[in-house]
Amino acid sequence: MRASRAAWWRRLFSEPAGATGVVIVLALLAVASLATFWTPYDPQAADVAGRWAGPGPAHLLGTDATGRDILSILMAGSRTTVAVAAGAGVIATIVGLTLAALGALTHRWVRESVAVLVDMLVAFPVLLIAMMISAVWGGSLAVVVWSVGIGFGVNIARVSRPELRRVLHSDFVVAARASGLSGWQNLTRHLLPNVAPVFIVQLSWSMAVAVLAEAGLSYLGFGAPVTEPSWGVLLSQLQQYLTVYPLSVLWPGLAITATVLGFNLLGDGLRDATDPTLRTRSGSARRARTHLPEVVA
Repeated sequence: MRASRAAWWRRLFSEPAGATGVVIVLALLAVASLATFWTPYDPQAADVAGRWAGPGPAHLLGTDATGRDILSILMAGSRTTVAVAAGAGVIATIVGLTLAALGALTHRWVRESVAVLVDMLVAFPVLLIAMMISAVWGGSLAVVVWSVGIGFGVNIARVSRPELRRVLHSDFVVAARASGLSGWQNLTRHLLPNVAPVFIVQLSWSMAVAVLAEAGLSYLGFGAPVTEPSWGVLLSQLQQYLTVYPLSVLWPGLAITATVLGFNLLGDGLRDATDPTLRTRSGSARRARTHLPEVVA
């Protein structure tokens, strides 16, 4: 078991994309953890006398129009980013795996009903749904988390269902059923591990888009309230000064870009380390066999 785990970690860090994604995501988690009990300044403390200070020893990334320290706001905003990404990821996992299992392992009429429901839900853009819900219930992080989680859970179900159906008809699964394994045992021992690479990529993408959705909705006023530290809110407050103080807008933009890139690279690395159909070759040249899921009704 320890040898297999060590081999898995070696595969994950053998690719630059996977190693870079791990470093970025771990750095984000470290900053968010640190910001729970320490930031250089109070993120909401205004200092009119020190507004628009440039980067320097006192304020490493400068200050905004009210004199707030931009680095402190970014650190506090990382907690919001992690909470949204984690919350949306958990909800997307529950919704996606539930719908995929119902659409692959149940009776034919249930499978077809779930497939129609998933196709209907996929037709609605996630951000549009979030904006509509925010207009009714008011802008909040909870609305962003639930709307993005449910929306991308549907996407995960749509991609995972054909894979589950394909694995379900594999010889080793048929042999496992014939040997007496229950449906739950088959699901946990054979089906889920074999669809894990597809699921992981979709989940990492949903978490990356959750970060973008939170920033975009907060920028438009449908996400986090202005009293909540958020990269999107900070971007919205600074964009009107873009032509005068362009450097201040750069920092939240870079934070959002790096976070989304980190989640996507981590997903690629986890897929390569987990997918049993991918094989690495010695030397610098590496080639992966493309695996296309077969759609089974």
